[in-house]
Amino acid sequence: MISLAHAQSAAQATPGFEQFLPLIIIFVLFWFMLIRPQMKRAKEQKKMLTELQKGDEIITASGQVGKVAKIGEQYVSLEIADGVITHVQKQSIQTLLPKGTIKGL
Repeated sequence: MISLAHAQSAAQATPGFEQFLPLIIIFVLFWFMLIRPQMKRAKEQKKMLTELQKGDEIITASGQVGKVAKIGEQYVSLEIADGVITHVQKQSIQTLLPKGTIKGL
Protein backbone atom coordinates (compact mmCIF):
# COMPACT_ATOMS: atom_id res chain seq x y z
CA MET A 1 0.00 0.00 0.00
CA ILE A 2 2.84 2.37 0.74
CA SER A 3 4.41 1.67 -2.63
CA LEU A 4 1.16 2.68 -4.35
CA ALA A 5 1.14 6.03 -2.55
CA HIS A 6 4.69 6.80 -3.67
CA ALA A 7 3.96 5.76 -7.20
CA GLN A 8 1.49 8.58 -7.76
CA SER A 9 3.00 11.80 -9.02
CA ALA A 10 2.11 15.08 -7.38
CA ALA A 11 0.06 17.48 -9.46
CA GLN A 12 2.00 20.54 -10.59
CA ALA A 13 0.28 23.75 -9.48
CA THR A 14 0.60 26.56 -11.98
CA PRO A 15 0.68 30.06 -10.53
CA GLY A 16 -2.58 31.78 -11.25
CA PHE A 17 -4.35 35.00 -10.48
CA GLU A 18 -5.70 33.61 -7.21
CA GLN A 19 -2.20 33.31 -5.76
CA PHE A 20 -1.32 36.95 -6.52
CA LEU A 21 -4.66 38.36 -5.37
CA PRO A 22 -3.59 38.89 -1.71
CA LEU A 23 -0.46 40.76 -2.83
CA ILE A 24 -2.50 42.95 -5.14
CA ILE A 25 -4.99 43.73 -2.36
CA ILE A 26 -2.19 44.63 0.07
CA PHE A 27 -0.60 46.97 -2.51
CA VAL A 28 -3.94 48.69 -3.16
CA LEU A 29 -4.50 49.16 0.58
CA PHE A 30 -0.99 50.59 1.01
CA TRP A 31 -1.61 52.94 -1.90
CA PHE A 32 -4.83 54.38 -0.48
CA MET A 33 -3.78 54.39 3.18
CA LEU A 34 -0.11 55.43 3.03
CA ILE A 35 1.24 56.56 -0.32
CA ARG A 36 -1.66 58.64 -1.66
CA PRO A 37 -2.20 60.76 1.51
CA GLN A 38 1.53 61.41 1.78
CA MET A 39 1.69 62.61 -1.83
CA LYS A 40 -1.36 64.82 -1.26
CA ARG A 41 0.22 66.38 1.87
CA ALA A 42 3.50 67.03 0.03
CA LYS A 43 1.60 68.74 -2.81
CA GLU A 44 -0.29 70.98 -0.35
CA GLN A 45 2.97 71.85 1.47
CA LYS A 46 4.68 72.81 -1.79
CA LYS A 47 1.71 74.98 -2.82
CA MET A 48 1.72 76.72 0.58
CA LEU A 49 5.45 77.50 0.28
CA THR A 50 5.09 78.95 -3.22
CA GLU A 51 2.20 81.19 -2.13
CA LEU A 52 4.04 82.48 0.97
CA GLN A 53 4.11 86.30 1.20
CA LYS A 54 5.69 88.96 3.38
CA GLY A 55 3.53 89.53 6.48
CA ASP A 56 2.17 85.96 6.68
CA GLU A 57 2.12 84.40 10.12
CA ILE A 58 3.66 80.92 10.28
CA ILE A 59 4.78 78.11 12.55
CA THR A 60 8.07 76.34 11.85
CA ALA A 61 8.76 72.65 12.43
CA SER A 62 10.70 73.58 15.58
CA GLY A 63 7.67 75.42 17.00
CA GLN A 64 8.71 79.03 16.40
CA VAL A 65 5.79 81.34 15.69
CA GLY A 66 6.46 84.50 13.75
CA LYS A 67 5.72 86.83 10.88
CA VAL A 68 7.51 86.57 7.54
CA ALA A 69 9.78 89.60 7.10
CA LYS A 70 11.63 88.61 3.91
CA ILE A 71 11.50 85.67 1.50
CA GLY A 72 14.49 84.31 -0.40
CA GLU A 73 15.09 81.29 -2.60
CA GLN A 74 15.96 78.86 0.22
CA TYR A 75 15.55 80.94 3.41
CA VAL A 76 12.88 83.06 5.06
CA SER A 77 13.51 85.87 7.53
CA LEU A 78 11.10 85.36 10.41
CA GLU A 79 10.27 88.13 12.88
CA ILE A 80 9.56 86.36 16.17
CA ALA A 81 9.37 89.55 18.28
CA ASP A 82 9.65 93.29 17.65
CA GLY A 83 13.09 93.76 16.08
CA VAL A 84 14.11 90.10 16.55
CA ILE A 85 14.61 88.39 13.20
CA THR A 86 15.74 84.81 12.64
CA HIS A 87 16.48 83.02 9.41
CA VAL A 88 14.92 79.62 8.76
CA GLN A 89 14.86 77.30 5.78
CA LYS A 90 11.70 77.42 3.70
CA GLN A 91 11.27 73.67 4.05
CA SER A 92 11.01 74.01 7.84
CA ILE A 93 7.80 76.06 7.58
CA GLN A 94 5.03 73.78 8.71
CA THR A 95 1.80 75.77 9.02
CA LEU A 96 0.39 79.02 7.70
CA LEU A 97 -1.66 80.74 10.41
CA PRO A 98 -4.66 83.04 9.92
CA LYS A 99 -3.89 86.77 10.17
CA GLY A 100 -3.93 88.11 13.75
CA THR A 101 -3.11 84.80 15.42
CA ILE A 102 0.15 86.07 16.93
CA LYS A 103 -1.62 88.95 18.71
CA GLY A 104 -3.92 86.43 20.38
CA LEU A 105 -1.05 84.40 21.85
